[in-house]
Amino acid sequence: QLQLVESGGGLVQPGGSLRLSCAVSGFTLDYYTICWFRQAPGKEREGVSCISSSGRTTTYTDSVEGRFTISRDTAKNTVYLQMNSLKPEDTAIYYCAARRSLMPTMRVDAMDYWGQGTQVTVSS
Repeated sequence: QLQLVESGGGLVQPGGSLRLSCAVSGFTLDYYTICWFRQAPGKEREGVSCISSSGRTTTYTDSVEGRFTISRDTAKNTVYLQMNSLKPEDTAIYYCAARRSLMPTMRVDAMDYWGQGTQVTVSS
C-alpha cells in the first residue's frame, strides 16, 4: 500500500525556520517524483517544490525560491522541505504528493498519491 506521511509542521515566528518531512512507504523514490504543495484558507492548492525520481532535478515556485530547499534521503525513503526566512504568507497546510514519473511537474492534477497534510503557521 502506497502511503505518504508528512510531519514537522507547527507555529513559527516570521523569519524562522521549519523542516518538513514526507515519509513514503510502499514504493521507492527511484521511480517517483515527489512534490510539496500547500493550501491556504480560501485559496487553491499550489505547487511549492518538486524533486525528480533521480534526485538531480529540483524545481521551486517563484515565491519560495532561495528560501526553501527540497532534498531526499533514499535510505530513509523520506523527502524533506527545509523552509527558511518564513513569512506570514507561507501559512498553509503543506502536502506531499507522488507521481510515477522521471521528471517533476507541479500540477495538482498530475499527482498520483497524496499525504494527509501538516499545518504550518507563521505568526508573531
